Amino acid sequence: MNDSQWNATEPDIRTIKNCFDNPIHALSQAETPAFVIRNAYNPNHCRKLIERFEFFGFMKDPHRSEADKRPRIDIGTSLGNLGSNPERFFKHAESTHLLFRFLFDGFDNPVKCIYRNLSALCPGKTVRTASENDGTEYGPAIVRIHYDGQRYKPHIDHVVLRESRSDFSVYRFKHQFAGVLCLQNADESGPGAQSRLHQCLWTPDIQPHIVNETFPIYAKKNSIKYCQVELNPGDLYFFNTQLIHEVPEIVGTQPRVVMAVFIGYSPDDNEVAVWS
Repeated sequence: MNDSQWNATEPDIRTIKNCFDNPIHALSQAETPAFVIRNAYNPNHCRKLIERFEFFGFMKDPHRSEADKRPRIDIGTSLGNLGSNPERFFKHAESTHLLFRFLFDGFDNPVKCIYRNLSALCPGKTVRTASENDGTEYGPAIVRIHYDGQRYKPHIDHVVLRESRSDFSVYRFKHQFAGVLCLQNADESGPGAQSRLHQCLWTPDIQPHIVNETFPIYAKKNSIKYCQVELNPGDLYFFNTQLIHEVPEIVGTQPRVVMAVFIGYSPDDNEVAVWS
């Protein structure tokens, strides 16, 4: 085994529960880089969903791909992109709920798949879509379609530490996670690298290395281990978004397609909130 490797806990809920009495709390403490659940979703339905997205025009037209320069297309509502305008964000989220009522008809519902598996990792907690005090709901999940050249440099995702979304109810949560369900890899011939998770939780001292793009040098100098997550269609994983993480560049004509959520958790809060 490579000394630089930090290994995820997999391949199923039973194994995860055998390793941790309270999996969600263990994830918050970075006791493991990720929980990977293999075949959480029907792989055959993954391909059919991609065909439906293509039929509805949610993806690039392969005959006009040269003219369409978008590196990523979202199906759903992004707090990161729309959160600066709360009114627009919540109106967009409402439309996402309407779309998702029929988008997955005839197939296993991938949103329910993510929530069901997350609930199994959260003993004593209620898992639900995030909402404000008046009941206004956030987006329940988002489909991200990544094209050739798209990548994510070392970063964190956090409504408190990164985005300071203090006007939103999810700001109350101490810990934030992500859930990612693989629907299609960029290379259909085998498993694809979805992310590299570094055994390094964000602190203010780390921020200059992110801004200056020197984190790889810092990680090597300090012998920081990492976990390389590779998934097949239908595989699902959850990780702590305060870990410094990155996503390798997409190469090729076939896009990587995932369904993703963010998750808010605090040990003393009975609710685990999910949004996109």
